[in-house]
Amino acid sequence: MLPIAINHMTVPGLRYDALFALAKRLKCIGVELRNDLARPLFDGDTPDVVGQKAKDLGLRIVGLSQVYPFNDWSEARRKEVDALIRAALACGAETISLIPRNDGKGLGHGERLANLRVALREIAPMLEAAGLVALLEPLGFETSSLRSKAEAIDVMESLGVTKHYRLVHDTFHHHLAGGGPMFPDHTGIVHVSGVVDPHLAVSDMRDAHRILVDERDRLGNVAQLRALLDAGYRGPISYEAFSPLVHGLADPEPALRESIAFIGNRVEAAAMT
Repeated sequence: MLPIAINHMTVPGLRYDALFALAKRLKCIGVELRNDLARPLFDGDTPDVVGQKAKDLGLRIVGLSQVYPFNDWSEARRKEVDALIRAALACGAETISLIPRNDGKGLGHGERLANLRVALREIAPMLEAAGLVALLEPLGFETSSLRSKAEAIDVMESLGVTKHYRLVHDTFHHHLAGGGPMFPDHTGIVHVSGVVDPHLAVSDMRDAHRILVDERDRLGNVAQLRALLDAGYRGPISYEAFSPLVHGLADPEPALRESIAFIGNRVEAAAMT
């Protein structure tokens, strides 16, 4: 059975405790919680209460999102990272997420690398002190200041901070960035979602198109997961669907159950071919 998790973005209308209950019924290993759902983080509960509820259900909080844009470094950004680290420690989250600038600015090669180096160098001691790992998520959009996994790894290695960071392998963003190497040894979590519109150009794909994965999927989720697993990846595989079509489901459980079964069956079958 795949180690499935649910990102709160997939069911943003649910309180965190309802998300926990859903994840438990779906036999997930855990959840990812977020601070960008237009309401208070942890729905106003204290992080220790949230962490205890997850433990009581046998669930992991595999990630806490997010700091954006982490690579536009400033004293304000430092405070945001510190606050997210503190919240993660208090609720028992295993990682925090760092999202790169995605507004079409700062895209020059030298500027991008310099900004990335500064941020990773400044955040690393904070992670070291907390004993925490941060997840970097390259975004495949053409407006993103960090599209390349290889580039992120090169900078981490040049700074000697690889032990503090892992990559997010997002099947949507990997497809948008043109594919390429997957770096399973550097990957801390996989995000899955599907795009099914047959007329949509890759360059026009946006978060709003990201639904639950089914047989119409254009992103190659099954092939990407099979390649990662064959290369030794064993971390969480988390559903992150942004589409209003998914958010609007009155009862998302049957659709999630069907998609989880679809991916599991197809990935298992792919191992036998």
